[in-house]
Amino acid sequence: MPAHVLVPFDGTPQSEAALEFAVSEWPDADLSLLYVIDPVTAGFGQRALPGSSEAWYERARETAREQFDAARDFTDHPFDTRIEVGSPARVIVDVVDEDPFDHVVLGSHGRAGVSRILLGSVAEGVVRRSSVPVTIVR
Repeated sequence: MPAHVLVPFDGTPQSEAALEFAVSEWPDADLSLLYVIDPVTAGFGQRALPGSSEAWYERARETAREQFDAARDFTDHPFDTRIEVGSPARVIVDVVDEDPFDHVVLGSHGRAGVSRILLGSVAEGVVRRSSVPVTIVR
């Protein structure tokens, strides 16, 4: 049974389902929600990193905080939060490697259509590179 579960969370129905699954499957586990600010999907590329566009970055951080608040509205289970910047799959794997997580639960996808085909699947990237078990929720 996992003791510390990472749930990448972006407010999509898939990430909400992942959070609900983690809470119901492991009610005694510590949960951490991770919001990844992805400059590439924002259309800014590398120029959107924190030092080059403070207004954009602050808006993205505020969006993350709003998503965490929304998560608190539909679960009573306590969780910590973390906000990172970068490629979502890479960031998720790096966070798992840096901290004592023993499971990852994430939604099957947050994108649709052409962007999903061109950019690849975050879930697939995490499953392939994670050092801990990964549960994908649809």
